Order: sequence, then C-alpha cells, then structure tokens
Amino acid sequence: MYITLKKLADFLELPEAYLEQQIHEGNIKALFDGQNWLVNQDYFQRHKEQLDLLKKQLLAELESLPEDWDAKDED
Repeated sequence: MYITLKKLADFLELPEAYLEQQIHEGNIKALFDGQNWLVNQDYFQRHKEQLDLLKKQLLAELESLPEDWDAKDED
C-alpha cells in the first residue's frame, strides 16, 4: 500500500522536509505521481516497529540507572 509523504511524516513523527530530502538523496524509494510523493507503507511499518522497540529499550535503560549522587571531594 502506498501513502503520501505527508501521511508518512505523521506516521513516523518526522518532518516532511526531512523525508523529502532523504528521497532526493536516494535513501528512501518513492514514486512521484505528478503532485505527491508516494512511498510503500509496509517498508516503514517494519522500520517504525524497530524504532519503537529501540525507544522502549532506551527508556528502560534510562530508568534502570541509579539516581545521580552528589560526590563531594573533601580534599
């Protein structure tokens, strides 16, 4: 299923200009229908799932860190 660049930006929570730049650099495969850029949503569904998993892992790691203690050097 193909979606517009605007919908993809909303889906990935990224700026539309950034995604368009990535298309022009060749990092994202897309089709131009004369008015809109169209991208394959299935590819980005897997990408979003991986990003969400990484976010959860990072948040869990940050929560497991001990609170910052104030070490005073008495020298």
